[in-house]
Parts: sequence; C-alpha cells; structure tokens
Amino acid sequence: MTVGDGEDDPFAIPARPERRYPRGGGVEYDGTTVFALVPDPERGDDSLRVLVERVLDGDGYTYGDWFDLPMPLYLVHDERTGDVFRVSVRDGRIRLHVLPETDPAGLERLYDRLVAVADTDWAVERRVEDA
Repeated sequence: MTVGDGEDDPFAIPARPERRYPRGGGVEYDGTTVFALVPDPERGDDSLRVLVERVLDGDGYTYGDWFDLPMPLYLVHDERTGDVFRVSVRDGRIRLHVLPETDPAGLERLYDRLVAVADTDWAVERRVEDA
C-alpha cells in the first residue's frame, strides 16, 4: 500500500468537504478528499465494479446506486463504523469519496475487505482539494 506523500496512515483525512444547502435546493460540497485504489495488475472498470459489489453485498454494508451516471457511484453506509462515504469506479480505479462525517475507519475497513477478496496488490493515492 502506498500514498503519494509518504504518510504513515494512508487513509488519514487532512481536509473534509463542507456541506452547504443552496437556496434552490439540493446539497453541494466545497472541497474534496478522494482516495483512489489502484490495482496492480490493472483491471477494467467492469471487473472492479463486480469486486466492489461483491464486498458491499457482504455483511455490514448498506449501499445503493441511485444515480443516473455513466459510471457506478454508490452511497455506502458501514454499519459497524457508522461511516458514510461514496464509492465510484472509473478509469481502472476504485475511488472512495469522503463526506463531512467520514472517518478513516470505514475507508480502511472497505479497503481491507477488497484486499481479502481480490488477488491483486493495491496502491492508495490521495487527492485533496480545499474549498
């Protein structure tokens, strides 16, 4: 497992998005922290989608793909840690999108379960954009 800046905790969250509610309705986020899980060897998006759904179908997760997007995007609730975050599959990567209340424990648990079911090595890349 690797992280671009060499930090000991690959799922440390240095900045959280801020939720705001525009007058026109809905919800928007200012800032973002995303962890990209990059398989080695490479895998296609369909293979990664099947892998993510296999893990999420296991015990301890509630999830859904309610969005009409050209890629899988899941809202995930980890019942053990209480964490909620989004998971997307795109360009050969599984991305874990931090929400304002997400803690590293839920991200780590999903990662550990992916490692347990996939016969592959993973690199962890973190991208942070401030508001």
